Amino acid sequence: MTGTTRSSDGLDNRRKRLLFRCWHRGTREMDLILGRFADAEIGNLSDAELAELETLLEESDPDLYAAITGDKVLPAAVTGALFARIKAFPITDGDL
Repeated sequence: MTGTTRSSDGLDNRRKRLLFRCWHRGTREMDLILGRFADAEIGNLSDAELAELETLLEESDPDLYAAITGDKVLPAAVTGALFARIKAFPITDGDL
């Protein structure tokens, strides 16, 4: 699977934009990690969580991937509760 399985129908513009950004990161690994999380959770995120996701998306793919795999520590402002949820979100090993 290489793209979103969730329609953006019914989402407000902010969520549509974030869903797109999660699936168009620049590296396949981060597309799959963030995109799958967004597919499953974007409709349920609070305004505070959306703001946290927007901040997280400002980080570079190599830094985000390294933080998710535990090879790097990002600033606390970036790695709040939402980052922990993304990090714990299940992915299929065979896709990466």
